[in-house]
Amino acid sequence: MRVFFIGFGQAGGKLVDMFLAQDRKLGSTSFRGIVINTARTDLMGIKNIPMEDRLLIGQTMVKGHGVGTDNVTGAKVAADEIDTIISAIDRRGTHDIDAFVVCAGLGGGTGSGGSPVLCRHLKRIYREPVYAVGVIPAPEEGRLYSLNAARSLSTLVNEADNVIVFDNSAWKNDGESVKSAYERLNEEIVRRFGVLFHAGEVSKYGVGEMVVDSSEIINTLRGGGISSVGYAISEAIPMTKSGGKSSSKKDSNSGLLSGILGKKEKKAEPHVDIASGEDKSAKIIGLVRRSMLGRLTLPCDYSTAERALVLVAGPPSELDRKGVEKSKSWVEENIAGVEVRGGDYPVDSGYVAAVVLLATIGDAPRIRELMELAKEAKEEVVKSRERSHTAMFEDGVDPLFE
Repeated sequence: MRVFFIGFGQAGGKLVDMFLAQDRKLGSTSFRGIVINTARTDLMGIKNIPMEDRLLIGQTMVKGHGVGTDNVTGAKVAADEIDTIISAIDRRGTHDIDAFVVCAGLGGGTGSGGSPVLCRHLKRIYREPVYAVGVIPAPEEGRLYSLNAARSLSTLVNEADNVIVFDNSAWKNDGESVKSAYERLNEEIVRRFGVLFHAGEVSKYGVGEMVVDSSEIINTLRGGGISSVGYAISEAIPMTKSGGKSSSKKDSNSGLLSGILGKKEKKAEPHVDIASGEDKSAKIIGLVRRSMLGRLTLPCDYSTAERALVLVAGPPSELDRKGVEKSKSWVEENIAGVEVRGGDYPVDSGYVAAVVLLATIGDAPRIRELMELAKEAKEEVVKSRERSHTAMFEDGVDPLFE
């Protein structure tokens, strides 16, 4: 899938920087992108994107110092400079892309305020679908960040064709500060979406028996709303250079997706032992089950999903069509909708990974919390205005004529 990434704000810029670095490492040309910010220092911290693809906006208003956590100002800057942003996108080239993906942290100011504005204009100008990858803050990051995320998300779901959410609070380890966890959390995001968006590419193993191409992803996400992604990876598989099992226990993987699938860690995703003598079909089903029942990018009631997509990536010797088909049937039995797409993606890797995209989720506790917070904040503003008006009347001043 050919994706045009747009990183809006500091968090979004770092994500896009990592996506493009991953693409380059894999020897692929599927991803391209630009990063946008109101803070000059944030743009200078980007490592893998040329200077001409780093766009500083709002210089007249904030002088390159950023908007802080003021997402109202972030939205205004984006609206004022939308022509400049669109020109930068056009210069990078859009004629052969399959979709736009706007990445942003929703708790700050620039990405939180600007990403909905950008999505709205992208949908008006281009025919390709516009998706957002939105990172919502953990509650301990502060009430203001949560309130920004609530405001941004309530707008973003109406402007983007689909919003895939990553919840920081679900991924932070006990005792770990969110700040120290940022890089690790970004890697988790890029790994999951990297596998998903690279599916369908031709590797040295060719294409899978059941290809997941861009149309499969687009049709899965077409219902709008909020989506979540599950992921699980197997234990390391001893491999030969030709992709088969080796008598050696050493992982000799050096190919296309050695980095994208990741490696097992002590506290990593649930896994199954693909290298055992069990039936391949059963092992793939187990891996898919674990990806959906384990830790999702946004914890939610998976049974409320309207559509789903199942992708199994790994060496050809470990893939099984029957296993993928049975996995799709199992997912279909456990979600609200009946549309479940899926396939396999043969890659040169010492691991097998399963990705499950749960589209248009109906129930997610963290989203409910954010929306309730936004409602309370709105009520507080109304009450504050009423108190202000009452005080002015008591002082003999009619606020309508002030």
